[in-house]
Amino acid sequence: MSPDPGEAVGVLIVDDQAPFRRAARMVMAATPGFAVVGEAESGEQAVEEFERLQPGLVLMDINLPGMNGIEATRRITAAHPGAVVLLLSTYQAADLPSGADNCGAADYVNKEEFGPSVVLDLWKKRHTDAAPSP
Repeated sequence: MSPDPGEAVGVLIVDDQAPFRRAARMVMAATPGFAVVGEAESGEQAVEEFERLQPGLVLMDINLPGMNGIEATRRITAAHPGAVVLLLSTYQAADLPSGADNCGAADYVNKEEFGPSVVLDLWKKRHTDAAPSP
């Protein structure tokens, strides 16, 4: 699922906190080959926006109002097995809530460690043929 040369991977940011959505936008702007195509503030909205936008990558917070990020990820990846969802939260990996390890997410990253290199490493790991073109 590599993008065509010159084509950016669309990113959906899902978080109920506007300051983190802004920070994630800045991270993605600094990550070559990726472009934010939408945002969502709840799990329900994430599922709807995924269907509408068909992004190549979803940055999914775990703690969301209504449907949490784990269930939203489960629904997205069940309907779209090739979907790439990166779970984000402030949890330490050992303290993740039940279901985080088998919801279909490509990986989990603590928000403090989230940056361009994390996104590029995940993409390379998930799509071994190539990273997105800048």
